[in-house]
Amino acid sequence: MAKKRPQTKAAKAQVTNGEIPVVGAREPCPCGSGRRYKACHGRAAAHAVTELVQRPFEGLPGECDWVALRELVPAATVPLTLKDGLPEGVPSVTLATVLPMAWPALRRDDGSVLLALQNESSSGDLARDLADTLQRALEAEPGTPVAARRVPAEGPRLQDLLDPNGDFAPVVHSGFEFWIPESAGNSDAEVKASLERANAAAIPTVKLTGVDAAYWCETPDKNHLRWVMPHPEEKLLDALARLHAAGTSSLGENTRLVGSFRAHGLMVPVWDLPTSMGAEECEKPAAEFAERLAAALASDAPLTPEERRARGGLTNRQVTLS
Repeated sequence: MAKKRPQTKAAKAQVTNGEIPVVGAREPCPCGSGRRYKACHGRAAAHAVTELVQRPFEGLPGECDWVALRELVPAATVPLTLKDGLPEGVPSVTLATVLPMAWPALRRDDGSVLLALQNESSSGDLARDLADTLQRALEAEPGTPVAARRVPAEGPRLQDLLDPNGDFAPVVHSGFEFWIPESAGNSDAEVKASLERANAAAIPTVKLTGVDAAYWCETPDKNHLRWVMPHPEEKLLDALARLHAAGTSSLGENTRLVGSFRAHGLMVPVWDLPTSMGAEECEKPAAEFAERLAAALASDAPLTPEERRARGGLTNRQVTLS
């Protein structure tokens, strides 16, 4: 028979202000109950982790671009405007797709903050995870990265910290040189090695200027246009089916609407393009397609049999990214 473990007295409560801090799931709960955190006050946190927020960027300026930078764009930055202004000693806050060594955030030597978007989420709400990282970065010592951690179940979201009227204007880069400021001189060798690896893996990407949240990218065999759209999925599928059945869903000769991604509650239609078609050549066809799509979205007529077949094909060619 297994030996009985000696009974231990419950630890004295370590809480003086009524708040229960977050600790490891298997550690004693700080409330002093003697139970593990996951079986006591950690239950609410564990439950929050499982509750996935389908549209974490909803309500933020540029929701579609947030999704694109999270899932599709290798290297980009966006200046962020905080609702309450910048704290003293923080000259700027910039969103970045990724940072060296997969840091969640970095407080630079000059006090400025870089916040990474493409890191793993510890909960079901990306907006809460990113807000927690941002708050810690604003308080970090200059010249230090911010480590990942399990985010408390309750806390502010990006929507609580960012100015809802601020601009969201992504700048797409050909590489990750923005990691190293010009004043840095000889930077850390590990950062340089990470930069070289990231640059080698980056797919050339360009943001179109004539339509919102559409990104051209180049791959060895063909080019693509990936366009994040804000419309409800069912309505957008109907509209795309109408255009597809009418033969007007392409962006010109030798281009084809091949399917779509689902990402963070939004749809991302994808077109195959010939290798000869660059980002500039996409601008006019994309603007013309936007007009055709607007007309199709405005229609409430029932789908014809041909349009229903087209819709079924488009539905079968959806891939969920998140």
